[in-house]
Amino acid sequence: MAKSAKTRDAAKINGKPKKTDKLDTGSHVAGGLHMQAARVASQHPIGLGAAVLDRLWEVVMSRRGADPGVSHSARLLSRGITKVAQKFGEESVECLIEAVAGNRDAAVAESADVLYHLIVLWVAAGIRPEEVWAELKRREGISGVAEKASRARQLSVALGLDTTKIP
Repeated sequence: MAKSAKTRDAAKINGKPKKTDKLDTGSHVAGGLHMQAARVASQHPIGLGAAVLDRLWEVVMSRRGADPGVSHSARLLSRGITKVAQKFGEESVECLIEAVAGNRDAAVAESADVLYHLIVLWVAAGIRPEEVWAELKRREGISGVAEKASRARQLSVALGLDTTKIP
């Protein structure tokens, strides 16, 4: 049975591509994944996790014009941002359910689904990963409480409210 487009897309970012798939350097993934991963992690400002998400974003970007009958990413994108956002929400809820139920392995698998659908949402919304990484870097070292309070004040001012509580 042939793999679905979603499985092929996920396989490419999970480090399990077909032997004929190559990384940017031209080395076969099967033989050089560890060395390639170490090189990418050392060169990436956020680390290996962000590099994996960057590659996934590139795969989803490349599927924008693909046949929706062949590519899961193309099918989602062809349905518009509202449907993409709905699917992201569904996957997020599934992840939460598994985490609350204490199903660690299922929560890990659902987390991967959430990240994939977040990337699809970014593509649909025209958001590049480096924009998100820059925002995370901006927030680095800022107390979560202080950062959230800052956003509440900004929103209150923008809405003309006399409170810092987000309605």
